[in-house]
Amino acid sequence: MNKLLLDDLLKRAMIEDIGTGDVTSETIFSQDHMSKGYLLAKQDMIAAGIEVFSRVFAMIDDKVTITFQCADGEPVQNGQKFAVLQGPTRSLLTGERVALNFLQHLSGIATETRKYVEACAGYGTVIVDTRKTTPGLRMLEKYAVAIGGGKNHRYGLDTMVLIKDNHIKAAGGILQAVTKVRSVISPYLKIEVEAETLEEVQTALSAKVDIIMLDNMPLSMIREATILINHQALVEVSGNVTLDRIEELASAGVNIISSGALTHSVKATDISMRLEGI
Repeated sequence: MNKLLLDDLLKRAMIEDIGTGDVTSETIFSQDHMSKGYLLAKQDMIAAGIEVFSRVFAMIDDKVTITFQCADGEPVQNGQKFAVLQGPTRSLLTGERVALNFLQHLSGIATETRKYVEACAGYGTVIVDTRKTTPGLRMLEKYAVAIGGGKNHRYGLDTMVLIKDNHIKAAGGILQAVTKVRSVISPYLKIEVEAETLEEVQTALSAKVDIIMLDNMPLSMIREATILINHQALVEVSGNVTLDRIEELASAGVNIISSGALTHSVKATDISMRLEGI
């Protein structure tokens, strides 16, 4: 995780939420008023974002101490107190919302990703994310996918070639697009092509691409395409991927299942921060 980028992201989040100061906490509590508290999981979850949570408070007040009883990637049970916090009451309350927003969001992604990974266990299929991330949060959301046991697809447009339907249409076809790409890029960059029909799969094979993405194909066509490809390229499935379809897609023999839902549609985990007097 890029620490400089993380601090910049958290700074902007705190400016947005805190503004010129927490008028409620600052008027109720003196600077030397201290509290102790804990984090309570209100559902079963996979923890993700512990470093992010702790960093929020470190940036607000170095007198705050946080001790987690779990690490990122570990399961936390419903009803479990999984962290202890102590420090100035003002600082704990000022950082609460921003810190929890990140922890809940990232744990939600990791928790859902773990379900996807477990659903295809034994098939050798890899679960990956997409670029359908919250603007500005891609680094953290892709981190949470990895914590949940998934893998990261390309981080951005500059990390690999992915020739999609609009590229194909504008270029005049798959072969034209691949030929143009190969004439320019480094031979060390992988080339992936999106295919919506078996004819496009065959064309992508003839172009000798590295990965063929089967986009929004019915299961029967996916099985046919996998047989046609016959290990000549990696097979990725994308489009309308939901948890209840993971096992059947994996059983079709695909190498990769990509899902934008892992980052754009996941519900935040339910976590409470509760303070007690000292």
